[in-house]
Amino acid sequence: MLNKRMISLLIGICMLLSVTTVFGASEQFTGKIYQPGNLKPTDSKTNLKVGMKAPDFTLPSVSGEKISLSQYRGKKNVVISFVPAAWTPVCSDQWPGYNITKSFFEKYDAILFGITVDNIPTLFAWTQEMGNLWFPVLSDFYPHGAVSIKYGILRSNGVSERALFVIDKKGIIRYMDVHDINKRPPFEALVRELEKLEQ
Repeated sequence: MLNKRMISLLIGICMLLSVTTVFGASEQFTGKIYQPGNLKPTDSKTNLKVGMKAPDFTLPSVSGEKISLSQYRGKKNVVISFVPAAWTPVCSDQWPGYNITKSFFEKYDAILFGITVDNIPTLFAWTQEMGNLWFPVLSDFYPHGAVSIKYGILRSNGVSERALFVIDKKGIIRYMDVHDINKRPPFEALVRELEKLEQ
């Protein structure tokens, strides 16, 4: 008989397989994606550390509402996915991958925020092309990169790093990955970190 840990692992593997098939499958973007070339992997240094309280913020979303990190305190775990820019190759694969794993986030009582420094009209057009994303997409456009600065991940060219933060229901950072901007963060790492919140 399978125990709870084995079942969770099998679910995670199934989700990983489905994400792998979607990542890289952005044919609907053909001819529309800007190719930035190979970039310096990271270009900032954050002072935030695991165990610290996550900086609060309020940002406008593509849906028109303003969303604050603090509104989920005591209610949901929060995963923040910072991506550098709309209409770029890795970003246009990363978020559709998260889009098909909604049940995984729900399993761990987590909400996902997608954040870029792009303005709302740009994000609206980009997310329309991706299809209906289940998670809020937030604009850190004005004051430019203010939240990215708070998190210590604004690059010298004005875009954010590709970064993931897992924040628990108490508002504490439990995991952070300031990733190579040229690559997608591994989904299995996120699976492991959200599982730890249940232990």
